Amino acid sequence: MKKGIHPEYKKTVIKCVCGNEIETGSVQDDITVEICNNCHPFYTGNQKIVDTEGRIEKFKKRYQQK
Repeated sequence: MKKGIHPEYKKTVIKCVCGNEIETGSVQDDITVEICNNCHPFYTGNQKIVDTEGRIEKFKKRYQQK
């Protein structure tokens, strides 16, 4: 690798708004994310499927097998 053209790779901490911190390596100093694996609804099991207009029922009714 050529010297002087590559950014410095260093240890940094990724901070989530939920308070979770993950140590990793990066060229950036501080990284802040809005959602991580500790607070993401898919991983926590709190995932909700919102069907306010009844689209699933409309689809099933329209394409039901006869």
